[in-house]
Amino acid sequence: MSFASDNWAGAAPEILDALARANDGAVPGYGGDALTKAVEEKFSDLFERDCAVFFVATGGAANGLALSVMTPPYGMVLCHEESHVQMDECAGPEFFTGGAKLLPIAGPNGKLTAAAVEKTLAGFPDRPPHGAPIRALSLTQGTECGTLYSVDELSAVCATAHDAGLLVHMDGARFSNAVAAADATPAELSWKAGVDVLCFGGTKNGCIAAEAVVFFDPAMAKDFEFRRKRAGHLWSKMRFIAAQFDAYLDNNLWLGLASHANAMAQRLAEGLKEIEGVEFLYPTDINELFLTFPQGVATKLREGGDVFYPWITPGDRAGGRANRPICSFRTTEEEVDAFVERVAKASA
Repeated sequence: MSFASDNWAGAAPEILDALARANDGAVPGYGGDALTKAVEEKFSDLFERDCAVFFVATGGAANGLALSVMTPPYGMVLCHEESHVQMDECAGPEFFTGGAKLLPIAGPNGKLTAAAVEKTLAGFPDRPPHGAPIRALSLTQGTECGTLYSVDELSAVCATAHDAGLLVHMDGARFSNAVAAADATPAELSWKAGVDVLCFGGTKNGCIAAEAVVFFDPAMAKDFEFRRKRAGHLWSKMRFIAAQFDAYLDNNLWLGLASHANAMAQRLAEGLKEIEGVEFLYPTDINELFLTFPQGVATKLREGGDVFYPWITPGDRAGGRANRPICSFRTTEEEVDAFVERVAKASA
């Protein structure tokens, strides 16, 4: 069974069909085509306000480029110690910002709290020219621990950041899973709660290469087109990213795919919780599970062909035994049930 990553799942049929349709004819390049303009407008409809939207090919580029607008090279960005920008982007944010410092903060279940942000701000007072000024806060929704910020939690931490003069960035690689799991709208989980810039991901949820940097204040994006071009993410055939988002947002396909992935993760969690010795590290709010198996079980499963990532985090509180099975829009009930059975057998 493969529970390695939602990146492994390929593309949804609707996305492939949209790409085939976009392949007909000759249209202007570099985003000058009608489809790209129309899909950018779809984002404004989705988020219930005028947005400035820029398509890029990877989540790492989206995060780094977004942060490059939000902090000067000598600034600092607060983030969770387990966040993707901190752990998994090979200093990409530092590269795109021209050297801005990431300041990691601990927080329960992959989330930052208003109190933790306030404490960090107090420990780094304004001391020019020696101290790098804190200019931005980066949040992840859903988090790298598979959990969700509630609207109230998100609003509180964003308010704390804004009171300190910081801008708020949201890494939304799994924003679709978050919206599907939450009793809230896309707007309520982003700008209405205080997020200034959202990196809206489609690649992990059925697209091939489709990420959008969404500025809820278009004035913030006045020079972003130059940053994107310089970074090599102004696709000459931009219509192929736009086509993916066109199908993705049509008839709420994005929420249907994410809801299925979330449901399969819940089914998997419920099955594994019945097995003695399986311990969960975090709540399963979206499509990711973080857990430890009884001693030796993970090795048995991998030797039998099952695929899931080991998961090491700062402090490694699981002693090197943490694992992250993850479900996708293509995961089936049969696969989930078979994996639960294999874990039970290996544990016995």
